Amino acid sequence: MTQDSITQDSLAQDSITNDERAIRDLVATWMAASQVGDTATVLSLMADDVVFQVPGREPFGKAAFAAMSEGMKGVRMEGSSDIRELRVLGDWAYLRNHIALTVTPPGGKPIKRAGTTLTILRKQANGQWLLSRDANLLTEVKD
Repeated sequence: MTQDSITQDSLAQDSITNDERAIRDLVATWMAASQVGDTATVLSLMADDVVFQVPGREPFGKAAFAAMSEGMKGVRMEGSSDIRELRVLGDWAYLRNHIALTVTPPGGKPIKRAGTTLTILRKQANGQWLLSRDANLLTEVKD
């Protein structure tokens, strides 16, 4: 192995590590922003052509997500995220994530939801990772 190939391997490994860290930071930022109702930050983490898939409804995009978020004003949300798998493939990445949420509407009883997501992310020309596709399989958890 030559010094050049060792350096190239090291650079590739550092890049993967940095990309994985950036994606983990994106997920953490998304969760934190969601919990405080910071819709603008959440929207900034998704591509303009994002597609969400959830059980029981047709796929929807960024505008519908923003509208649903507006309807959640005053809702308290607490949750956790556990990335179970994360793979970076050039300018694309996917992750499997287990999410547990407790959502409490104003004056209402808490609703617990948990399950997995399968998310595809795309790296932008500026190096920022954005959510591109998301299949959210969270379901209500009965006590």
